[in-house]
Amino acid sequence: MELGKVVGQVVSTVRDPGMPNLTLLLVDIVDKDGTVTFGSQVAADTIGAGEGELVLLVRGSSARMILESRTPLDLSIVGIVDQVTSQKQIIYNK
Repeated sequence: MELGKVVGQVVSTVRDPGMPNLTLLLVDIVDKDGTVTFGSQVAADTIGAGEGELVLLVRGSSARMILESRTPLDLSIVGIVDQVTSQKQIIYNK
């Protein structure tokens, strides 16, 4: 899993037939301190994350498991982060 920060939404009205009608969000991959380590990734969202939220991401076959069908997904949001701690120090707190 990876941490990401939602920075926007992606709208795609024309899609591959295997791609379900999911919300697509633009996320930056971040480290535990919130520093961007890799920017501008598109992730499928089934949980209702919003812009500015810190989220948990999965890639590859794990990303496709959010749906029962064979879906061409590579990155999915699987959780909204409430808090990140490291060595008893709160780094992020919603």
